[in-house]
Amino acid sequence: MTQRTKPPFRADHVGSILRTAPVKQARARREKGEITAAQLKEVEDREIEKIIKKQEDVGLQLATDGEFRRSFWHFDFFSMLDGCELYELDHGIQFQGVQTKAQSIRINGKIGFSANHPMLEHFKFLKAHTKVTPKMTIPSPTVLHFRLEPGSVNKAAYASRDAIFDDLAIAYQNAIKAFYAAGCRYLQFDDTAWAYLCSKEELQKARDRGLDVDHLQDTYTKCINKALEAKPADMTITTHVCRGNFRSTFISSGGYEPVAESLLAKCNYDGYFLEYDTDRAGGFEPLRFLPKGNKIVVLGLITSKSGQLEQPEDIKRRIQEATKFVALEQLALSPQCGFASTEEGNVLAEDEMWAKFKMIVDLSKEVWGK
Repeated sequence: MTQRTKPPFRADHVGSILRTAPVKQARARREKGEITAAQLKEVEDREIEKIIKKQEDVGLQLATDGEFRRSFWHFDFFSMLDGCELYELDHGIQFQGVQTKAQSIRINGKIGFSANHPMLEHFKFLKAHTKVTPKMTIPSPTVLHFRLEPGSVNKAAYASRDAIFDDLAIAYQNAIKAFYAAGCRYLQFDDTAWAYLCSKEELQKARDRGLDVDHLQDTYTKCINKALEAKPADMTITTHVCRGNFRSTFISSGGYEPVAESLLAKCNYDGYFLEYDTDRAGGFEPLRFLPKGNKIVVLGLITSKSGQLEQPEDIKRRIQEATKFVALEQLALSPQCGFASTEEGNVLAEDEMWAKFKMIVDLSKEVWGK
């Protein structure tokens, strides 16, 4: 068994990193109008360069920009699409005992991805400053649809929420092409929708929002695969299936069984980052749907929600348990989610986070060889 030379890597991570104090301070000052956008960017650039080097130094084969330029993991990207805008509403997204900022996305025109989408420049900065593989993370198209509030689609643009899928898939095709042209060979679609389809409570909330939950798996699979038609052969596109990650809390519980066949066997991703840090994720049995071959499941066995370091023997044992359902060469290791899906970040210290990255790198060498 050997380490992988292409992504996803044996030791990988989802993407977001705890914002450093200078970034937090600069963003707060920018919000108050005390510094300019250019001054904020200077701070972000400097701090991103530091965390890129830390990822390299810890032994990772990839680096992200930590999503340091974002407030939300998803809304920033969506609000920068053509025809979409961020707006204030009377509630945030409800986690266990806490809500996010009261914001969401609405659609007021034809959805599209333009060459001036700011995250293309974010990627170019990352690529220009790392010696390892630059990884870009964006939200999955399914999340845009799943999160739309009733009445949030302008009827002049689309007859209904379900009428957006064709344009949404084409927008993502254009995004894939644009990131590829910018030099991106490792792109990830972050996705909460599949995890919510595993939860009876979240399914009911979706019904209450008027979504046709009985057909969403099929609709989402078609939308994703339509988008992935634009993927060049030498580009890796993975997905991360998230159960909710905000200030170390969560939203969804339930094993992957209800969606495993659609997600693992029918969606044309190259790899799947799956959360397995708690028993809320269920067992490894759903992994039996992963086709034999080149697809990789990245086991999220290290929690990003607390600073306590896992026992290496426990992690190795769980990887071994997973091999009852999928071959070891089709597995890799990562934290279960990012460390800061929103700018607030999870409740742990930066040095605790870096210790987790280091343990993942070390364990990957033990399990898969150097």
